Amino acid sequence: MPLHHPKHRHHDDDLLPYRRSDDEAKPRRPYTPTFPSSPSSANRRLLFFAVACLVLAAASFAFAVSTSRNRQPLPQPPPTVAFRCGRAEDSLRSFLAASSHGNFSAGDREKVLAVVGVHTEHGNFSAARRAALRATWFPPNPEGIVSLEHGTGLSFRFVTRRLKDKDKMEDLRKEADTYHDFLFIDADEDTKPPQKMLAFFKAAYHMFNAEFYVKANDDIYLRPDRLAALLAKERPQHKTYIGCMKKGPVVNDPNMKWYESSWELLGNEYFMHASGSLYALSSEVVEALATAKSDSLRMFDYEDVTIKHGFLL
Repeated sequence: MPLHHPKHRHHDDDLLPYRRSDDEAKPRRPYTPTFPSSPSSANRRLLFFAVACLVLAAASFAFAVSTSRNRQPLPQPPPTVAFRCGRAEDSLRSFLAASSHGNFSAGDREKVLAVVGVHTEHGNFSAARRAALRATWFPPNPEGIVSLEHGTGLSFRFVTRRLKDKDKMEDLRKEADTYHDFLFIDADEDTKPPQKMLAFFKAAYHMFNAEFYVKANDDIYLRPDRLAALLAKERPQHKTYIGCMKKGPVVNDPNMKWYESSWELLGNEYFMHASGSLYALSSEVVEALATAKSDSLRMFDYEDVTIKHGFLL
């Protein structure tokens, strides 16, 4: 039986070439080797990322479309375009459009029974005539003109030419800005009456879709209701020429009033024709007149004679 020294106890640890620490003495988990990810798992992650991006893009596009559809359009300013035909300008319709009192566009031809152009000139004398008309039968403001148009179908304007004198034209502009009842035609102050008449009918035809176009002077007293009743009558002829008819001798003496420089083309007596104070032409007549070339019309010294002898014959 082996002997043991009581002061020296031998253990297994004493037989090892090193002493085990406490951690090494603990039980270890079994070793599991790791390998890099397989190609199939990497492809799955890439596919998932692509699908997520596609869904996000589709959602963004749908949101943008929904926002654009629900967006309210920006308010548009009222139209300020002047109603023109060449250099001709309708101050009333320009005012109504700019002040949003009317529903017009630049291409509109206003539908009326008749447009009545009261021909006037510049200067104090003509201004006094216009004031007298506004104090009697001619409406003194835009509302009155529109109201009369609705009641009778007649649309009234003072018709005048443009002036070369800036001061006189400024005075006329101030009056137009006050009453808004002028139709400035494409004619200068030195334009002869037949050319002025032609410019009026061309401008009126392109601005108004009327059954009749009426020319009047600023020295007459007119009953709009009776004129409307006359024009509204049924007539078998489409080409109509209405007025106070007259005829008389052709004046061939240059020293006399009403001298006609082309008297040799007319003979000794005028044909029956309407007085220039007031006459009306149907739309069919004015259409032919407005679309004809100026050099194809025979012009005489007086516009009422030109209408009959230069165009209607």
